[in-house]
Amino acid sequence: MNDFTALRYERHGSTALLTLDTPANRNAFTPAMRDDLARAIAEVRADTEVRALVLTGAGGQFCSGGDLRGIADAKLDNAGWRGRMQATQRWFSELVLLDKPVIAAVDGAAYGAGFSLALAADFVLASPRARFCMSFLKLGLVPDCGAFYTLPRVVGAQRARELMLSAREVGAAEARELGIAMELHAPEELLPRALALAESFAGASSLAVSLVKRATGDAGALAALLDTEANVQALAFGSAEHRDAVNRFLDKKPLAFQWPANKEPSQ
Repeated sequence: MNDFTALRYERHGSTALLTLDTPANRNAFTPAMRDDLARAIAEVRADTEVRALVLTGAGGQFCSGGDLRGIADAKLDNAGWRGRMQATQRWFSELVLLDKPVIAAVDGAAYGAGFSLALAADFVLASPRARFCMSFLKLGLVPDCGAFYTLPRVVGAQRARELMLSAREVGAAEARELGIAMELHAPEELLPRALALAESFAGASSLAVSLVKRATGDAGALAALLDTEANVQALAFGSAEHRDAVNRFLDKKPLAFQWPANKEPSQ
C-alpha cells in the first residue's frame, strides 16, 4: 500500500495511519510531502472501511513546517504563490472536513504548517517533548494551512493573536492547558494511545460521526478564510522582509524578529 515517497500509509484494523517520514528534514512540507498528503487523504476519504485517521511523524518529530530552502529557490510571483497555496488548501480542506475522526499524535516539533496540520485534527495527543509554534512571523509570513480558522476555534481569538504575533514556542504542558493538546503521554505510549482511540470508532455509526463533525464545523467560514489566507500569504511571500528572513535562516544568522525583544525598551 505504501507507494509514497515522503510518508508511510498503513492500516491498523479500521484505522488509517499516516506517518510523515522524512526525518532528515524533520518531516518538513516539501513538494513531495504535500503531494503525498493530498493523495493519502483522498484515499482515506474514499475508503469506506477506514473509520478513523491517525497522523504522526517519524524520528521523534511531528513536522517542522515549510521547506525553507525549497521556498527560497521557488522564485514565484504573486499569482504563482497564490496558486501554490490553493493547491495545498484543497487537501487541507478535505482533511478538516473529513467525515471521520482525525487524531494527531505529536512528538517533538510541530512548527509553522506542522502546527497547522496538528490543529486540523479532532483530537491532539502529545508527548512531553512536543513543541508547538506559529513560527510564520519570524519569516515575514502569515499563518497558513488553515490556522486562521482552526487556532481561534481552539484557544480563542485573543490567545490565537498572541501565538501568531509572538511566534513563540508552546511546550506540551502549556499546550494542554490551552486546549491545543487533549492528552499527554510518554513517547512510547503516544502512538498506541492514538491508535486505541481511533479504533474505538470502529463500531460507531459512521453517519452519526459525520453529522457531529458537520454540525461542529463551518465549511463556509473555512472556505472564506482559506481564500483570504491565499491572498495575504502570496503578498507576504513576495516581501523583502520574507526574503531577508529566509536568507538569514539559511545563513544561520539571527532573525530580525525576536520575541521578546533582545533590548530593553526606552525609558
